[in-house]
Amino acid sequence: MFKSILLSLSLGLYFLPVQAQNNVDKIREEFLNANSSSILVASHRAVHHEAPENSIPAILEGIRLGIDILEIDVKVSKDGVPMLMHDGTIDRTTNGTGDLEEQNFEDLRKLRLKAQDKLTNEKIPTLEEALLAAKGNILVDLDLKTDRMEEVIAVIRKTGTRDIVFFFDSDYEVLQMIDEADEQFMIMPRAYNEAMADSAIQLFSPEVVHIDSKFDSPQVGQLIKGNHARIWINALGKLDEEIRKGDVNKVIDTLTENGANIIQTDEPEKLMKALKARQLHW
Repeated sequence: MFKSILLSLSLGLYFLPVQAQNNVDKIREEFLNANSSSILVASHRAVHHEAPENSIPAILEGIRLGIDILEIDVKVSKDGVPMLMHDGTIDRTTNGTGDLEEQNFEDLRKLRLKAQDKLTNEKIPTLEEALLAAKGNILVDLDLKTDRMEEVIAVIRKTGTRDIVFFFDSDYEVLQMIDEADEQFMIMPRAYNEAMADSAIQLFSPEVVHIDSKFDSPQVGQLIKGNHARIWINALGKLDEEIRKGDVNKVIDTLTENGANIIQTDEPEKLMKALKARQLHW
């Protein structure tokens, strides 16, 4: 009896990584299929309702919920360590002050992250820690808050996570650096109008293009999908507030009427549930 229990536990532990890898492979397959009817969900700064934004617990919560994509922000410390941080300074999200990129890693690791203005025991994570937590489980949208690409790319290569990471920026010179470093890297350029979206497609043949609702149109949708890319759009701000009020289906219809098929939100669990109920999620 005892041997049977041990065998069952061992088999369970063996198959868990396999199941996770199968899951991320399916997400990647959907992500790379611009014509799929499935709408993917991206969680803004990971899942930070209770955990600090851009933290390891926020990443793990996204994995637990089965979210498709985690958006995280990366900067590089003064001494060359890529770390997760969104703002220009660390004042809002930690008990420290100043620009992360002007401080050394050892000093930054002494600080603690805040969640809803309350101090936690969580440290500012390195990009390496974040990618190892995500590896085999979920795709990662790497929002570049730095132009120090050599250090960032080195971490992706070290962790073996090229298959789950894609790079987001509105600075096309930075994206060109990434493209030149490895043409297999996945890229998401940001566009602010239809002409810029067309330029992004010509320059990068990207896997996905980030658009704004102000120029979302059938023509833009046809342009991007016709060039085999997905369309990323945000529900952040007012639309997320509508989701919280219960109008999630209205938000879905508004954001996807012209073909957008990745939605970034601060309410990933509510959005995912509604998409699945309408059979709009794989």
